[in-house]
Amino acid sequence: MIVSIQHKGLKRLWTQNDVSKLPPDQIEKIIDILTLLDGAEKVSDMNFHGSALHALKGNLAGYWSVTVKANWRIIFQFENGNTYLLDYLDYH
Repeated sequence: MIVSIQHKGLKRLWTQNDVSKLPPDQIEKIIDILTLLDGAEKVSDMNFHGSALHALKGNLAGYWSVTVKANWRIIFQFENGNTYLLDYLDYH
């Protein structure tokens, strides 16, 4: 279950179905990822084709990352079937 979202655009999408703060060409994939995260029981549930699921290191240790498109990622923390601190960022 999604518990907390940091990114304002993701939060507006998830709570208000408002896509205005996200790139139109990525909306469908973002919705798919959020839906999967909301139902995930373990982090490996996010290891779908094209996700490039991996644990982050350094100052983002404790976060996981999945690919949305090109350099864009959704990162999150996962604990006991809950997703926390979702963020949407461009790696480059």
